[in-house]
Amino acid sequence: MRGLPGAGADDRTSGGAPSPSRAGGGAPPRPEEQARAICLRLLTGSPRTRKQLADALAKRGIPAEAAEEVLARFEDAGLIDDAAFADAWVESRHHGRGLARRALARELRTKGVDSALIDEAVGQLDSDQEESTARELVRRKLRATRGLDREKRLRRLAGMLARKGYAEGLALRVVREALEEEGEDAELLDHWLPDA
Repeated sequence: MRGLPGAGADDRTSGGAPSPSRAGGGAPPRPEEQARAICLRLLTGSPRTRKQLADALAKRGIPAEAAEEVLARFEDAGLIDDAAFADAWVESRHHGRGLARRALARELRTKGVDSALIDEAVGQLDSDQEESTARELVRRKLRATRGLDREKRLRRLAGMLARKGYAEGLALRVVREALEEEGEDAELLDHWLPDA
């Protein structure tokens, strides 16, 4: 195609050599540049903890010194903030999934968040809020268990709360109260659910 600048040309620079950015003829990127690109790509999808990013860099063979330098710069710039990550995680997973403090702490530990930051983040939830969430979860699940025998209902309701990290005593008490409100005989419940 004549008339278009560069049409039919090989994208060559003034010396006739292929452009390093196009032909790959330049030096490979430095480890710090690779680490920066990896971190930016991972942080674009969703927030990550420092440990998650460090693990990703190690997995891709980035030298520890280069990884540490990039991670420190990202922290200084506010792109990595484990405290903010933990706070947002607790807020999101408690309200969205109904998870209790114990389950939230376990999840944050697996993401590499420091214990002090975990304690601070899960400390946002008080016992009353956690109990209120447990009651709401049982109330929603109760409808789906109607028609099942008493023992199966109890197992399903208490098991659901246990999987979400609620303590056994709280789970049993909330389930017992919900079933009593629904009209279950309190004396019959004593057989299956001792007073919690």
